[in-house]
Amino acid sequence: MNAHRNSKGLLIVHTGNGKGKTTAALGMLVRSLGHGHKCAVVQFIKGSQPTSETLLAKVAATLGGSLTWERCGEGFTWRNADKTRDLELAQQGWEQVKALLADPELRFLMLDELNIVLQHHFLDTETVLADLLARQPRLHVVMTGRGAPEAILQAADLVTEMKEHKHPYQSGIKAQAGIEF
Repeated sequence: MNAHRNSKGLLIVHTGNGKGKTTAALGMLVRSLGHGHKCAVVQFIKGSQPTSETLLAKVAATLGGSLTWERCGEGFTWRNADKTRDLELAQQGWEQVKALLADPELRFLMLDELNIVLQHHFLDTETVLADLLARQPRLHVVMTGRGAPEAILQAADLVTEMKEHKHPYQSGIKAQAGIEF
């Protein structure tokens, strides 16, 4: 196998209005953990509400890798008039991300809902992109969330757009454990 082929960390973006962006990134996370890699997740926006995604932290040890999981949001609060707290939490979260981007042992970093943070201008896209491009060279970074900025899409190695064709909610079926959360 060509060692050079495995030496470049990829910048991957999952965006679009359809469901499955975070789920797809979590699948990549599980795969990376299964290879024994050191991994991290930083969740923007989602805040402290319980989600099934945090169950991965409990099973990471059985997969052979190590996992750090950080949350740096208070939910979908941009609907409020005062965005000061959202800006503060996004900045604090990005400081955590910058430390992870420099970790020479980290192989996979999931930045959940970062695209939404950028879309709402809680972080500066140019600054985020510069930090991402300056990451340690073997680190794979996956960004999720609707509305990925064009500059991010252009810089990414892989972009997947989730497009919704049909959703059970449209038929009156509520979110179900193990599927949506």
